[in-house]
Amino acid sequence: MPLNQPAKTLWIDTDTGSDDAVALVMAFQNPNVEIAGISVVAGNISLEKALQNALYTRELCGAQHIPVYAGLAVPLIRGPFHAENVHGEDGMGDIGLPLSGRVADEGHAIDRMIETILARPGEITLVTLGPLTNVAVALAREPKLATAVKHCVIMGGIGDGPGNVTPAAEFNIYADPDAARMVFQSGMPIVMCGWEISCRHAVVEPADTDELKRVGGALGAFCVDIQRFLVEFATKISGLPGIDLPDPITMAIAIDPSIVTKSSEAYVEVVNADGPALGQTIVDRKLHAGKPVNATVVDSASRDGFMKMLTDAVTRPVGG
Repeated sequence: MPLNQPAKTLWIDTDTGSDDAVALVMAFQNPNVEIAGISVVAGNISLEKALQNALYTRELCGAQHIPVYAGLAVPLIRGPFHAENVHGEDGMGDIGLPLSGRVADEGHAIDRMIETILARPGEITLVTLGPLTNVAVALAREPKLATAVKHCVIMGGIGDGPGNVTPAAEFNIYADPDAARMVFQSGMPIVMCGWEISCRHAVVEPADTDELKRVGGALGAFCVDIQRFLVEFATKISGLPGIDLPDPITMAIAIDPSIVTKSSEAYVEVVNADGPALGQTIVDRKLHAGKPVNATVVDSASRDGFMKMLTDAVTRPVGG
């Protein structure tokens, strides 16, 4: 189950907020990665806004040949839960970007995800950057998807520490805990990158953002400037010395597993019962519950490795 080889082909599922966009840039700009498709889901913002943000980022990177599909607009059984306080009303920091008028590729994201992954069994790493609604419905429709993916690398949950929306829960899991529970119980070869990994190993401080803008030109400035709301949340609410980038560190790990410096095999249970533990990921590393391992949980990662991948992404020629 552990990642042990670089991912060559990705399917990316995203709720494109400001840190998702940076993760997309890292994938678009990596010459060693093929992106088979991108599915968009509601989460950080509404589906329509998230879709426009993905399409804008694709255009900015000169990657219009990569298909982007619209997925589900609401969680499985609960009401919408968004994070404009972290990403801005438009999801991209409200810096005035022209985020309208672009059209998704034809077809529903779930149909395209199933078709593409089943056509290439064992080849495609699924990287999830938002709530797991699209993935859960895809699995319900086609359970073979669980064994067809090479890995499913999830930005979600908490492996060790407090949550970012409740004391117990991280946003992506909390936004659709019923979907997350289905995915973790599906038999997929899951790699879980919890929110604490970004807080400990992917904090980009002011000196780093200045350098990204200096060396990265327009693309570096884009990746930094869209974090305008995240800066306040990360420094004032999370108490960090800069912005943490959970989706980009997850993308980095999917592309290059050597960035992981420590991981654990564990049974992860997602709490979907109402109450103070809603959305919690209970990580049973000692297998006290007697249930089989269902995830590799990232415990630590190389900040240097992450920062190099990020810097390389913004300094490569667009569309090269």
